[in-house]
Order: sequence, then structure tokens, then C-alpha cells
Amino acid sequence: MSTPQENKPQEQEGAQAPSKNAAKKAEAKAKKDAAKAARAAARQEANPEAKAKVEDTSHLFGKLPLITKKTDRKWLHVRSITAEKDGAKVLVRARVHNVRQTGNLCFLVLRQNSFAVQAVVAKSDSVPKSMVNFAGALSKESVVDVEGVVKKSSVTSALITQTDAELHVTTLFLVSPSQPLPVQLEDLSRPEPLLHQQEVEVAAIDKLIKAAQAKKDVAEASNNKEAKAAAEQELEELAKKKDAATKFAIVGQDTRLNNRIVDLRTQANQAVFKIQSGVCQLFRETLTALGFMEIHTPKIISAASEGGANVFEVGYFGGKAYLAQSPQFYKQMAVCGDFEKVFEIGPVFRAENSNTHRHLTEFVGLDLEMSFYEDYHEVLDVIDQLFISIFDGLNARYAKELAVIKEQHPFEDLKYLKPKSLVLKFPEAVKMLREVGVEMGEYEDLSTANEKILGKIVREKYGTDFFILDKFPLAVRPFYTMPDPESEHYSNSYDIFLRGEEIVSGAQRVHDAELLEKRAREHNIDLKKIQSYIDAFKFGAPPHAGGGIGMERVVMLFLALGNIRKSSMFPRDPSRLTP
Repeated sequence: MSTPQENKPQEQEGAQAPSKNAAKKAEAKAKKDAAKAARAAARQEANPEAKAKVEDTSHLFGKLPLITKKTDRKWLHVRSITAEKDGAKVLVRARVHNVRQTGNLCFLVLRQNSFAVQAVVAKSDSVPKSMVNFAGALSKESVVDVEGVVKKSSVTSALITQTDAELHVTTLFLVSPSQPLPVQLEDLSRPEPLLHQQEVEVAAIDKLIKAAQAKKDVAEASNNKEAKAAAEQELEELAKKKDAATKFAIVGQDTRLNNRIVDLRTQANQAVFKIQSGVCQLFRETLTALGFMEIHTPKIISAASEGGANVFEVGYFGGKAYLAQSPQFYKQMAVCGDFEKVFEIGPVFRAENSNTHRHLTEFVGLDLEMSFYEDYHEVLDVIDQLFISIFDGLNARYAKELAVIKEQHPFEDLKYLKPKSLVLKFPEAVKMLREVGVEMGEYEDLSTANEKILGKIVREKYGTDFFILDKFPLAVRPFYTMPDPESEHYSNSYDIFLRGEEIVSGAQRVHDAELLEKRAREHNIDLKKIQSYIDAFKFGAPPHAGGGIGMERVVMLFLALGNIRKSSMFPRDPSRLTP
């Protein structure tokens, strides 16, 4: 056992003892600190509630644990915070869209989906300054739980949708913090006309800069110091002018798609994908009301659906399989199985190396097939009715979303005829194109350029952006297309166009097994690979027709977005497999 003497610390070699003056100062400071601590302790003992309030703010603000317990609390959507709820205490979960702290006040813009409200965190008896500071330090796009009292207000801001009320915060908890954003929502949300105007102004200045640089080069070559100095001054002034004109960051399509999670949060994109959802919902509602049944067909198949090489090949247990180019065969087989009217909403795969504004390697197909009694136009009339229902439904149900999209991507409302759409025959289209100087063969398929020209002609002549083109040349259609009984050159097939671009390809199908085999041979298709398909027509098959619709293309053209990647949530094209 050690003695007190043994426990005494040894002095370090060479260390000097403190001076008497320093020792007195240290002693005085210790006494002062002890007295201060004693007074604080006495105050806390006299008022334990105040002590708890100062020390424990965990019930007011802070970061929540990753896992929380279920409670009976009632949650409210931000869109429901209005002046009618004045005085109500509410609880919301939202993103921090914007933060602005001024002394003892912090103003938050809270966003949920495309709705935003102002929230006020103000120092008071119940809200400590530390909570105001906590709010002011929140990063943009963080997810928070906020409880507060709704108060009538008049808020004027482009960011805020709930303009007649604000939320006075009583508790504030961080659910999920956001790291610094790779691209700002303000830049992603900028109206296209502003960006276009900036591009035009900057391009004009760049042209002047190029000319001034040429002057400088000439002056240097001729050793004209005076002219060189003038050119340098002009370049300096133009550089300043360009900086002043470049007010906004322009975010390119690839940057948007590389940061798609953030890009999807803009009000315009929230609206675009509500419209997309609406197209599918209206497609399903309309066909169901017309007696159709929804089916689900395989996407891994043994042979190319459309023939040709534009198919994705995949390994299949030591053999080969393919991703379906359409549900074509299976829709028809379902009709042969006595499901007279069927539709499907599902993925479609096309291995086309097409890097255009309207092509994807994977898209959503809206497909339908039905039997008919006398003529395939019975089916074409259903498809026409379907589209009019979709267009009417979008305009009626999504007026607010359409207005939001127009703010960022201005477009003209779609023109379409009712109660029945315009139907042209293919020879009529060829004649109309030739009349404006387009050279094309009588039985030649429409090129993309000629589709657009035809769309302009039809709009000017008939006042519609939507029309049906019937009786395509047989030589340009798939092997399962029914030939026109009145002409060997044409077929009972049709395409449908929206703003000058194809959105539907369809036809009456060959339902006779013998004719189907003959047509397949003419297209050099290996019958062994499609034998199960051909067999489906050997046991009695009703006449039938249908079509396939590209969902993303419909959305793109209805909203005039200009690029199909804007109407695909996570697009796939020849150069993109992520995110």
C-alpha cells in the first residue's frame, strides 16, 4: 500500500515554480469562478423548471433517430395549409426549399411535392434562440418534421403556393439532412424563354468577341500598337458585357439526367409525371368501360416479336432468349383464347441505335387488341374514341399541372377534332406532300421529316394536331399485317400522328394460319421460332385488330416538350443505362 508521500507528484526537471503574483491571480480567479458557479447552482435549485428548460430542448428541436416509433399523431399535407385552418395546430413533413435567418427570426420555405408554405421560427418564451439557429443552419432539400400553428397571412413569392397562410413553428426535427446539391433547383426550374433569350444575347456578344479578336490578330501581325490597344479594350468591354448577360446557369439534358433525383423535384417535372400517370389512368379507365380486360404478357420470349435485328438478346440457361419488342403475339393469342378485348400497359424493348429526340431503347407500351365483326375500322373507331377521352380527361383533370408546365415549358394547347378525328388514306397523304414539293414514291414509307411536313399541312388545312393515316403500303408493314383485299399494294393498317409525329402503329392482323405462314416466309422469318404463334390460329381465330402506343411519346407531344427524355422518368437510350 502506497503512502501519501509516495503518491506526491514529482516536479519536472528544469521546471520553474510560479511567481507569487501569478499564484495570487490564479487563486483569485478560482474563487471568482467558484462563487459564480455557486450562484448559478442556487438559482437552478430555486427554479428547477427553468433549469430543465435551459438544459433540455430535445422536445423542441434536433435530429431524429433513423428509426422512430409509431404514434397516433395526425399528419397534414402542405397543400392543406390554408387560411381556413387559422389557429389550428398541425404537423407536416416536408423539404426545406429555402432558409433565411435574421437575428431572432428564421423564415423557412417548406415544400411537399409541388406545394410550398412559409414557416416562421421566432424566438419567444417557448422557442429558444438555439432553435432559431438550428433552423437557420438547415441545408436546402433536407427533410424535416415541423409542428406549428397556422396563421392567416399574405405571402407573395414565386416559391410559395400557399399564399394566404403561414406556419408558426413550435417544434422542428431533422429527419434526413441533404448534402450540398450538385445542381440548384432554381437553375433546373428556370423558364425556357429566359434561357433562350440569354443564349441569343450571349451568341451575339460571342460574335462581336470573335470579330474583335480578329482585329487584334491583324494589328499584332502589322505591329500596329494603337489598333492592338483599341482591340484589347474592346475585348475587355465585351467580356464584361458577356458576364452581365450571363445571368442564369443553363443546365444541359445530360446534367439533368445524371442528377435525375433532384431534377424530378421541380414543379414542372412533378406536373409532367402527374400527366404521365393520368395518360395511363385514362387509357385503363376508357378501355375498361368499353369492355376490355387488362392482361400481362411475357417480356422474355423465344423469337423477335417484330422480326429483324432490333432486338435485345439475353442468355437463357445455356440458350438464347429475347426481350419483347411488343406484346403483339400474346395480345393476338389472348383474342384467340376468347378474351375478345384486351389491353396491356408494360415495358417494350427496342435495340435501335437511334439517338434522336423521340427514340428510347425501353419505353412503356400502351397496347390493345380486339376482335371485330365486319371491318377493322370498328377497332380504329375505338382507338379514336380512346384518344379523345385521354385528351379531354387530361385537360379537365390536370388544368393546374398544365399551367405549371407552361410556366417553364410554354406550349400551345393541342388541337383535335371531336366527336370524330380526321382520317386520311395513305395515297391522299402522298398527294398532299407532293403538292408542296416533297418527292416520295407511291408505296414508300413516310420518313420522319415527311411526317412533320404532313403534320403542318394537316394543321393548316384541317385545324388539327391529331389525325389517323389509313391504308399503308403492304411492303412497309410487318408480316402479320392483313393485306388490303381491294389492292395488292396496300394493307389494312394505320398510323396515328400527334403534332406531326407517329404515336400509334396498328393494323388488322392476319388470322388465317396458312396466310400467316406465307407472309412469314416472304419476310424471311424462321417458322420454327414462331411456331407457337402460328399454331394459335389453327383452331379457329376471329378477325381482330389493334395497335401499340408509345406512352412517353404521347406525353412528350401532348406537352410539346421537344425531347422524349423529358417525359421518361429514368430514360434508357443507346448511351444511357443510369441512373
